[in-house]
Amino acid sequence: MEAFKKHTGLVGPVDRVNVDTDAIIPKQFLKRIERTGFGQFLFFEWRFDNQGNVIPDFSLNQPRYQGSSVLISRANFGCGSSREHAPWAIQDYGFKVVIAPSYADIFYNNCFKNGILPIKLSEEQVEDLFQRTAKTEGYKLTVDLENNKITDDQGLSIEFDLDEHRRQFLLQGLDDIGLTLQHDDKIGAYEAAHQARLAYK
Repeated sequence: MEAFKKHTGLVGPVDRVNVDTDAIIPKQFLKRIERTGFGQFLFFEWRFDNQGNVIPDFSLNQPRYQGSSVLISRANFGCGSSREHAPWAIQDYGFKVVIAPSYADIFYNNCFKNGILPIKLSEEQVEDLFQRTAKTEGYKLTVDLENNKITDDQGLSIEFDLDEHRRQFLLQGLDDIGLTLQHDDKIGAYEAAHQARLAYK
């Protein structure tokens, strides 16, 4: 997994509360077994109509938000079923950071396991980001995980809280397997001792 230290990216807004995982990646696209290829289906039923035509009014379809890598949304983002395909789709689309007031617990945890940084800010702070994004075309944020800070080029500076264990996961580019492999020498020593005990018996 790629380490996350600092990222500057265009902000893409999805101004809705209770964005559930079926909206993030509809169930008909869950047949793939790879982690890649889901980005094209992100928010599919909001981005396209029943005939497959682009819905121009949806924010992420607008030209000004093409290439965005910092997603902002409202409370309870990622609610609904626990499908891990939701963060896969967000990441594959190009988002590296999600900012919202609150998240469903399973989705929140899955983000860290897939190299996405989910940040919790207050309702007021998120509203300010929405207003800044709407006001300034090409609006970008810099997210500095080493210093737990969000800034822009207009003087904005916001500090955010993050559990240190999860923070280290991203800073070091570790998932659960990578964390386990940090103890590879101890695992190898245990296995060798175990095989020796079996041979002795």
